[in-house]
Amino acid sequence: MIDPEFLDELDRFQTGRKRQVQDRFPGEEESPEVGEGLTFSDYRRYTPGDDTRLIDWKLYARTRELYVKVFEEERNFTVHVLVDTSESMDFGDEADDKFDRAAKLGLGFCYLTADEGNDFRFSTFSETYDRIDDGSSSKGEVLELVERCNEVDPAGEADFEEVFETYAETIRSRALILIASDFLGDVDGIETGLSALSRNRLVLGHVIDPDEWELPVRGDTIFDAMEQEFSRRAYVSGRLAQEYHTRLEAHVNDIAERSEDLLARHELVRTDEEFFDAFSRVWVE
Repeated sequence: MIDPEFLDELDRFQTGRKRQVQDRFPGEEESPEVGEGLTFSDYRRYTPGDDTRLIDWKLYARTRELYVKVFEEERNFTVHVLVDTSESMDFGDEADDKFDRAAKLGLGFCYLTADEGNDFRFSTFSETYDRIDDGSSSKGEVLELVERCNEVDPAGEADFEEVFETYAETIRSRALILIASDFLGDVDGIETGLSALSRNRLVLGHVIDPDEWELPVRGDTIFDAMEQEFSRRAYVSGRLAQEYHTRLEAHVNDIAERSEDLLARHELVRTDEEFFDAFSRVWVE
């Protein structure tokens, strides 16, 4: 179950982020590069696909980090959140399984988006997607979304290609898209689906449980498939466990590399790490 109190921590996270920016970049009000009617508003870290003309090279010389200038007009966009509810997401610690972690990432995006006065859309998906927000894009609505997420029972198998391609057809304005998922599926299909969304700013929160990353069992073991109706018996030796880890790591790296090719950000999120450590990496400044 997701405790809505984590949203209070997000308020402190946002306040601290704004203070950090103000302390680091004092006195910035306007830029000679700003077009008519555009006013300097903030900085955020550069991500692949951003207009390189907006990079502040003077800041790079001081910090050795790439930042782009954000203007008021750029802040008028919609954040789209897609959270995986396939059965494989129902795995992990009962207090914070993969679905809970993915949903909290998405809820955090919506909460801070509402705080900045922008619109958000929140959908869950497996074989198809289901939009579950009511369109008000308010902090109060995020609290209602927490309750709706707590009612979700992950089931079915994710059809990444079909869902992403279908969802892409609904986007009518400039958008940021967060996909929170374990991305357990055919990599070619995932890439095809991501390609349909890639004309927008795209962030992947790749959620994984430590018991998936390193098999916690040894010896004679029965494995139940979570998204299909079959079981398999295997003897888990140290060598087999290492081969499993190598294949999973290759899968994750493949997703990351294909994301990079599409100019999308990919962040690995473990369910055993502090939530705000993960969120601060995934959140797009």
